Amino acid sequence: MSPRASRTRPASVTSGPYAPPAPSRTLTAVSADGARLHVEVHGPEDAPPVVLSHGWTCSTAFWAAQIRDLATDHRVIAYDQRGHGRSPASPACTTHALADDLEAVLAETLAPGEKALIVGHSMGGMTVMAAAGRPRFREHAGAVLLCSTGSSRLVAKARVVPLRAGRVRTWITGRVLGSRAPLGPVTPVAKSILKYATMGAGSAPHRVEACARIVHACPRGVRHAWAAVLAALDLDHGVRELHAPTAVLHGASDRLTPPVHAHALVAALPHCVGLTELPGMGHMTPIEAPELVTGRIRDLVTAYVTGAGPEQEHEPRSTPAQIKEGA
Repeated sequence: MSPRASRTRPASVTSGPYAPPAPSRTLTAVSADGARLHVEVHGPEDAPPVVLSHGWTCSTAFWAAQIRDLATDHRVIAYDQRGHGRSPASPACTTHALADDLEAVLAETLAPGEKALIVGHSMGGMTVMAAAGRPRFREHAGAVLLCSTGSSRLVAKARVVPLRAGRVRTWITGRVLGSRAPLGPVTPVAKSILKYATMGAGSAPHRVEACARIVHACPRGVRHAWAAVLAALDLDHGVRELHAPTAVLHGASDRLTPPVHAHALVAALPHCVGLTELPGMGHMTPIEAPELVTGRIRDLVTAYVTGAGPEQEHEPRSTPAQIKEGA
């Protein structure tokens, strides 16, 4: 990716709740290997912090709805993973690098000892798992929300290819997800394919459009390089090291990271504080169900970052009837 491209906002919607809001300030975090990361800060500087880590092929634009809502009374910190959005590509594509990057963002944006809610979607959740044992992560993680993510066997468990589970489906899935082919323009056919693979059947057209514009803006070389990392992913050990209070959220119709991953996380986490299942939703939960995801973020900030009191610390707060809650 050229320096010029890294400074240009990725193609995205330009109006409505999924139009990326203008940040209060932008900055650059420098990772351990020198990789430069585009970081945005939204909202009041003295408000409780929320750090957002997006997934594969996405960018800070993915969090537009959450940022727009939360920035009224939270300090929202969102960054582009290396090679995504405005962060230049890097030859280092590893989970170790993802953990380094998250630590660099925390160091650049939070005061020593300051606690934040750290939210990771998909590869962003894997970033959190990779960083779980790092001292700086533990210093700043008041709580964690893992959205639509998994720790291992991603290709084998994915259901984007409508075949019975087994070696054939796994091989085809790996070829599809790891393809070097350009995605091309955002056409009706492209949106239909993206919706099938990553969103619930009832997703509204404007939400499909937002996802498509974000995903299609990711350079194909970056998409291919990180697909190989995800195919070989094994972060089960990171889940066991994630000692911060951690909530898990997933779409019941997720084909990329099916519910089996969410249940495995709940079983392995040392301090799980709830499983939220969104019926009818796919993999892109923050865009498909923005109010519900943002509400879960707000609850976790209240319980674990701002300090709502010990009586609430270990109990998930009440949620709408369409959400199944349990641990």
